[in-house]
Amino acid sequence: MAGFSVKPFWELTFDADGDVHAGQRDALTRDVAGAGLTDLVLFAHGWNNDRSMATRLYDRFFAPFPKLLGGADGVRVGYVGVLWPSMRFTDEPIPDFPSQGAVAAAATVPDGLDRDTRHALNAVFPGHVMTVARIAELLEKRPDSRSRLEEFASLVRQLTEAPAGGAAARFAADVDHDGASGAVPTMLTADPVQVYERFTHALAEAGDARAELFGGGLKRLWNGAREMLRQASYYGMKRRAGTVGQLGLGPALGLLARSSPTVRAHLIGHSFGGRLMSFALRGLPEGVGSVKSLTLLQGAFSHYAFAERLPWATDRGGVLRGAPSRVDGPVVACHSSHDTALSVLYPAASKLADDAETILGVGDERWGAMGFDGIKAVEPCEELTLENALRHPFPATGCVSVDASPVVARGFPPAGAHSDICHEELARIVLSAARILP
Repeated sequence: MAGFSVKPFWELTFDADGDVHAGQRDALTRDVAGAGLTDLVLFAHGWNNDRSMATRLYDRFFAPFPKLLGGADGVRVGYVGVLWPSMRFTDEPIPDFPSQGAVAAAATVPDGLDRDTRHALNAVFPGHVMTVARIAELLEKRPDSRSRLEEFASLVRQLTEAPAGGAAARFAADVDHDGASGAVPTMLTADPVQVYERFTHALAEAGDARAELFGGGLKRLWNGAREMLRQASYYGMKRRAGTVGQLGLGPALGLLARSSPTVRAHLIGHSFGGRLMSFALRGLPEGVGSVKSLTLLQGAFSHYAFAERLPWATDRGGVLRGAPSRVDGPVVACHSSHDTALSVLYPAASKLADDAETILGVGDERWGAMGFDGIKAVEPCEELTLENALRHPFPATGCVSVDASPVVARGFPPAGAHSDICHEELARIVLSAARILP
């Protein structure tokens, strides 16, 4: 790719069902086999709206790699950008990619759905143009009516639920017997007024000054309703990330290992892309040992996903328990206390137990995200400050949590620093985990 920060670079595209772009897969498999590479770094984006945004992220994140690799003798690295259908609401500015439209949207009162967000919803949930139009109309008018609030919840459920008979519902849960194990999260079936109240409160807690606007009565709940739409759509992306990882990327990694058995693969995932990469480990064919490291940047899935036993239910575990054993090297979770998308909004949306009291209750660490406080209930799991991770020999195996708060610190409400990941320090963490840098 002309002008890209690193070469050789390939793209690998998957659809919502995990089906790979066969031409790209075959070209990657062929080219890697003939390129004389020692290592291949694969990165999966999280929420984004298009190929252009994803490739800009990859270009920016990989930019420090050539300088960092300058002293690594005998190392030749190739790079892969994984592309999969996901979306971001456009009122969430990304620190490294300021957009006048996004900044303006973040600074003003939301009035319905902007054109780009409507386009993104139609793209990632095809066949629901009229549903999205009605959702936008209700958000713009904000009627002071319980029946309209209930209609809104029904429309969001219709938009985001997994298709009947499809594979997606199998990839919703992060822990055994989670209420999210079905196709419909409880936030779409509980009393809408209570759900919107909870999200309105969560927005205020995340520092979003818009949360309490629009007066009293039921009109004040429409910001919470809009946040419910955001979180329901992201729930769909989370479910899709598991599908693409296990059914798509995992088998593709197996083909690469077969054609290039000496090439060491290193996986990176941001946000839901971290979940995609983790589920790819479950999709690896038996006997494949080519994955040498996994680095999760602000992983938007449960911090108990890798747990053998859950602290509150020792007969159950995370759905990805055992997955780290498929990595011949460390599994690293970089986390930040400045990520309000994961510290505040993710727990509010993830309380998906069977009754409404649980989803609407106060904080409970069982709903925590890996990108906020690291990997939990896995032994051993080293917990490192960023300084220690960079100054001392990196763990060669096992799970590792790295507090990246000193650099993952910039952002705007409601997501905070969730997308503030393009830092040389994090590039060094990836290469240290890969045992390319000392």
